[in-house]
Amino acid sequence: MTDKILKYLKEIEAKKNIKILLACETGSRAWGFPSPNSDYDIRLIYVHKKDWYLSLSNKKDSIELMFENNDIDISGWELKKSLQLLKKSNAPLLERIQSSIIYSADKEFISDILNVSSSYYSKIATMHHYLSMAKKIKSEIEEKKEYKLKKLFYALRTATVCKWIIEKEKMPPIDFTKIYLNLSLDKKIIQNIESLIELKKTKNESYLHQGESLIFSFIEDCIMQADEIKLSLPAAKGNAVLLDEFFRKYINKYDD
Repeated sequence: MTDKILKYLKEIEAKKNIKILLACETGSRAWGFPSPNSDYDIRLIYVHKKDWYLSLSNKKDSIELMFENNDIDISGWELKKSLQLLKKSNAPLLERIQSSIIYSADKEFISDILNVSSSYYSKIATMHHYLSMAKKIKSEIEEKKEYKLKKLFYALRTATVCKWIIEKEKMPPIDFTKIYLNLSLDKKIIQNIESLIELKKTKNESYLHQGESLIFSFIEDCIMQADEIKLSLPAAKGNAVLLDEFFRKYINKYDD
């Protein structure tokens, strides 16, 4: 599938007259718990030629495309939009710049954006994102006798990220394994999580699961802890001037 993805990326660059700065995997493959039939969630950060930005009109600043009977989902944000989202500590943006599954990238760009991202990481903003997701997904499945296992993982991962935000100073990794193995979790919880990861490797996305009272209790504990502390968390302290300089650097780099 990688060859097909690379082919589509080249076609997108040519058709849209853009330079892709990052094309990476997100979703369950990047999180570390894919199913055998998980689709490919590829996310882009890309830049236009300088003249594209020298306009009074508002232009489309995103791409959304599907290929291979929707098995390949390619979408992304233009550089200016991406940096505006970084300034707001946008959680999906912070995830994608940390992805270990990279299809195409400007290595200097990845290094630069990772270096600058720590200044814009806001605990209160990212907590709001993950906590609201954890609550929403948990409420969708907790009363059901059977539920999709992938939904349980969505609730579990977002709730565990909330715990990370409370305990750690660095922004949460995209890889779920790096999150739960670096937190103060009971061994039974870790064993349960790892058993579920192994199970998910063998089950398709449609698989319905039951039970897991221990995991649901853990999710609830994470949510309760996050609710108690969420309003006291710090915001980011980034300097907008640095992002302006960052933006101009990559506009000029690819204007030839």
